[in-house]
Amino acid sequence: MTDQKFTRCPGCKTIFRVTPQQLAMRGGQVRCGHCHTVFDGVAGLLSLAPRPRAEGDQAELDEAALGPPTVTLRNAHALHPAPATGQGDDRPVEPEDETTTDDEPHDFASAEAAYAARFSWQEKPNRRRLPMWAYVASVPVLVLLLTGQALFHFRDAIAAHWPKTKPALITLCGAAGCELRALQEINGLSIEASDLQADPAHKGLLILSVTIRNRVPYPLAYPYLELTLSDVQKQTQQDVVVVRRAFAPQEYASGAADIESGIAGNAELNVKLFIDASATTQAGYQVYLFYP
Repeated sequence: MTDQKFTRCPGCKTIFRVTPQQLAMRGGQVRCGHCHTVFDGVAGLLSLAPRPRAEGDQAELDEAALGPPTVTLRNAHALHPAPATGQGDDRPVEPEDETTTDDEPHDFASAEAAYAARFSWQEKPNRRRLPMWAYVASVPVLVLLLTGQALFHFRDAIAAHWPKTKPALITLCGAAGCELRALQEINGLSIEASDLQADPAHKGLLILSVTIRNRVPYPLAYPYLELTLSDVQKQTQQDVVVVRRAFAPQEYASGAADIESGIAGNAELNVKLFIDASATTQAGYQVYLFYP
């Protein structure tokens, strides 16, 4: 290994290690295995050992004088044998890539193949692929999980549309720690009639009467009832809001009402509220249903 020499291709600047025997085969003429340029390997010889630069030297810098140059490593398969010329040994000689050694070419090729395989996207899926039985076994598990999640999120709607499932859903909720409630579907409710009158027996007391109808065939949760009182502003002659109040189901439903079960399907609910409005004056009102 003491007779190692290095030459550089003038075409692609790739550095190769050559031996005196290679340079002597055709007067130093070699062919680059990367860009296929034929050049004088003797003229391209250079030393990779750093050389100290004299102080004050303004001559053009040689990159080899600054230390070993940075060489782009290339796959060994990029080096193709030179085509035969039919003249025996009198042909351009492929110089050795500096990344190989004379005594361990096969070991290096194996190491390089293993290194390239680490970054090969084609081999990674093969290492990470699970057995087919694992995929097959996971299908029913995923189906059960998806079914359980759907039952949890849509339990109220399922119980409303399919009443026969309600006992099973109550049992499941007892185990999961959830609660089965009446379905909240505001579009299924409407105010059929409403009236606001002053109580003749009590000054300042108003009596609100509202008829709420469930227009769907399954039970719906009791809604909140919002009452807005308005009056006419003298300057603009426009209605302005005097007071607004929302009533929870527990505030307007009678004591006999089963609030947890909701308003029965295709049924009506009559509401009567006594409101103290002695501190306000009002000329109009509005009633609105909503779920919080």
